[in-house]
Amino acid sequence: FLCTLCVFSHCDLTMEVSTTARTKESPRMTPQENTTNRSNIEALGLPENPNRVLVVEDELLVAKGIMSSLQSLGYEVVGPCKNGEEAIATCRDESPDIVIMDIQMPVMDGMKAAQIIFPELDIPVIMLTAYSDDTYLRNSVAAGVFGFLLKPASSEQLGAVITVAWQRFLDHVEQRSQIVSLKQRLDDRRLIEKAKWIIVKRKEISEPDAMKMLQKQSRSSRKSIAAVARAVIDSDGLL
Repeated sequence: FLCTLCVFSHCDLTMEVSTTARTKESPRMTPQENTTNRSNIEALGLPENPNRVLVVEDELLVAKGIMSSLQSLGYEVVGPCKNGEEAIATCRDESPDIVIMDIQMPVMDGMKAAQIIFPELDIPVIMLTAYSDDTYLRNSVAAGVFGFLLKPASSEQLGAVITVAWQRFLDHVEQRSQIVSLKQRLDDRRLIEKAKWIIVKRKEISEPDAMKMLQKQSRSSRKSIAAVARAVIDSDGLL
């Protein structure tokens, strides 16, 4: 059989539906396929491909089948966990790269668990479910889930959804890092502007001269201009 494989962008409700899966021998993305700039991702210590996969499924036979498929694809399997609470605890203790989790489970369902696992632990989640209701898809996006797979799923389909979900996760990390970097640059610029005008008033000099003084202090102290600017603002003594 072939089930429907759904993967989607973290920030978009547009679904990509595919019945084509990668072969069992090559479920993971090659370097040529991976075009995202990975400089920030490497700095965070994230692998190009996930290695450790946590399985969360309350039906033991289903869980064993998924684990067997993952092991045949070369993944290190963590678990299984039988509910969302166990999944959260295991993620905190074991730090898997990615989680494959059923939606409907006792104690805590997969959606609620995903809303903790991704925002707090930054571990991407793939939802495994027997239902294709659009409500689940929408809630999954809101929870920060990067893949959606209808069960039962073959080994090839598991490999394919993991590959695409991980790529989406890395893209998300890269975009988030760029946003943080941009925000930091804007914050630094505000600090520098504020410090510059403090110097203008203190020294009764021009704005360009104040900027030169900041730059000179930055070079002599081997600190960033932003760090020097903060010292000025904090009255930590520049001159």
